[in-house]
Amino acid sequence: MIIAPSLLAANFGRCASESVRVEKAGAEWLHLDIMDGHFVPNISFGPQLVRTIRPATKLFFDAHLMCTNPGILLEAFAQAGASQISVHAELGDQVTDLLWKIKSLGCKVGLAINPPTAISLVEPYLERIDYLLIMTVNPGFGGQPFIHETLPKVQQADAWRKRRKLSYRIGVDGGINFQTAADCARAGADTFISGTGLFGEPSLRRAVSKMRQIVVRAGAGNFALDGLFANQK
Repeated sequence: MIIAPSLLAANFGRCASESVRVEKAGAEWLHLDIMDGHFVPNISFGPQLVRTIRPATKLFFDAHLMCTNPGILLEAFAQAGASQISVHAELGDQVTDLLWKIKSLGCKVGLAINPPTAISLVEPYLERIDYLLIMTVNPGFGGQPFIHETLPKVQQADAWRKRRKLSYRIGVDGGINFQTAADCARAGADTFISGTGLFGEPSLRRAVSKMRQIVVRAGAGNFALDGLFANQK
């Protein structure tokens, strides 16, 4: 089970120290939202920022590329220190080559899917990925309300994983707070991306600990799978 605060909600004037704060808070991953202004209507940061903060922490860096042409960025983010790179299922014919390229760069392979997109679009790739990221808001901006209609996608992803005896993680991202994290854990999620839901709390350490306790209780038997994911933390 993974708690992954999103750097997008941190203080951008202190990204390195904020990354250290995430590690000291007990989180396993630091989530990096990479936006190009085309695939989503916002721009965040690029590989140079990742390279700058990489020496500050040993955290697993989870780079989520919300980009129209991520292929030109994969090598740069891998070299900057990304541990895992996710691209979007909505990219269609590009997906197969992108997943292969990510793996060839020595990074964990992630595939993300937006709320309006049918979950069936990711099914052909399940045996090629380490991580399936189910967006629970329409990506582009932090602080949006959780879309509850995405929960059946989490359930389906979990059912496929169990039926096929696969070991990809199931992440949820968008509007994740203490209540919605519990809902997602019950549906089968094991990786919880949270920006304002964690950074907006007075104590990041207490918030990470509280979210962990909540999802462990809610997920119950789902987290027996965690042994399968030991090399992805």
